[in-house]
Amino acid sequence: MRILVIDVGSTSVRAAVLDEGGHLHHEHRVAAPRSTPAPGLVEFDPVALWDATRRAVAATLAAAPGPDAVGIANQRASTVVWRRAGGEPAGVGLGWQDLRTAADCLSLQSEGLRLAPNQPATKAAHLVAAADRPPDELCIGTLDSWLVWNLTGGTQHLTDATNAAITGLTHGDRVEWDLAVAERLGIPAAGLPRIVDSSGPLAEATALPGGPLITGLAGDQQAALVGAGCVGRGDVKITFGTGGTLDACLGPGDPPAEIRGPSGTFPIVAWQRQGQVVWGIEAMMLSAGSCVSWLCELGLIENPGDSDAVAAACADSGSVSFVPAQMGLGTPDWDFGARSAFAGMTTATGHPQMVRAVLEGVAHRGTDLLEAARSDSGLELAAPVVDGGMSANATFIQAFADAAGCAIRVAPEIECTALGAGFLAGLGIGFWSDWDEVASLRSPRRTIEPRRQADRAAWQEAKQRAAGWHPDLSAVSF
Repeated sequence: MRILVIDVGSTSVRAAVLDEGGHLHHEHRVAAPRSTPAPGLVEFDPVALWDATRRAVAATLAAAPGPDAVGIANQRASTVVWRRAGGEPAGVGLGWQDLRTAADCLSLQSEGLRLAPNQPATKAAHLVAAADRPPDELCIGTLDSWLVWNLTGGTQHLTDATNAAITGLTHGDRVEWDLAVAERLGIPAAGLPRIVDSSGPLAEATALPGGPLITGLAGDQQAALVGAGCVGRGDVKITFGTGGTLDACLGPGDPPAEIRGPSGTFPIVAWQRQGQVVWGIEAMMLSAGSCVSWLCELGLIENPGDSDAVAAACADSGSVSFVPAQMGLGTPDWDFGARSAFAGMTTATGHPQMVRAVLEGVAHRGTDLLEAARSDSGLELAAPVVDGGMSANATFIQAFADAAGCAIRVAPEIECTALGAGFLAGLGIGFWSDWDEVASLRSPRRTIEPRRQADRAAWQEAKQRAAGWHPDLSAVSF
């Protein structure tokens, strides 16, 4: 059994083959850069993205032809509008970070519509309004829809439940399009994709040799949840990349809070299979690995990987605290006006203490996410599985275990997204029979236990000092 997996990220496309043992082979990555023509604007070329996908897939299939199925994971919320006849994009694609519709979101709050600029709803409305074709001639979609459209030769316009549920265009208690919201935004119902399962026979990829079935489809964070083996109620993973995202599996049944929980988490569809929705909650920190990259820009370390050894050169940070908030604070605070800060520095503070403080600050923010998820879910939650670039940093993982006061399990792969797409696809063709079989393939690389009690109170005090730095931004709530 071989499954072709396609993982579309923010700046690149990765293709690989997943085998029956749950291992990836023949990986190829092709850059798909974004542009920032002005502050707050993030755009990409949909045609170039599809071309990058074709090239990555072609390289993988040259080494491993004849896949049994295809699984796709995509960076969520980036939005494309294209012409139904011909398939040409009606304009640029808008990246998930694009903020050009922030004012629209604030204006819509007066009408009772709670939308955020990082959701596709207002992005799609902006692109439809700017298109040079009548709205009823357009297709609207996120990156999964755009790829499936091209992989099927323009015959299938669909999205899976994980992607649909974060658009701002579905009902809060069920994964169906809210046509009243779409109409208010000027989005034609006929242009919206059909919502399908995340796992199962979805469409035939006629653009690929042999026309294999697409049987797995999910947003990147949900795919990483599956790829980490977090498929039971109370399982949780945290991805520490540029930012940090926690996802917890709650299971089937009633959805969690419709908009946002009291502790700042929000509901997601973890996956949908055989028509059954499995719900989850998500928590986010806006700055994680970006803080380590910033240390490179300051000249304190040469590359992000050096942060581990430099921080380990000192036993502690010398009572220095760092608050990672270059872009504000996400869960549980949602303070866009907060800014990063060092606190407690003295003339004795050296660059090892500063580097350690940054790693510990990210660990404290990860603990914020974990505490918020426990509170909003009402569950104790399992020991979190950590993936992402920072999962390879031993000093950081130990600091996270100390701050969280619990065991931290490190995922066997740094990136679990492609694995999750492959597992969903394998379940979709019946190669694996159930979630227990999938979970059995995932054993942590290592488990780290707490060694000492971190001073959460001192760090929380530092966070309060960093809060509200720009009051106007702090007053904004999406």
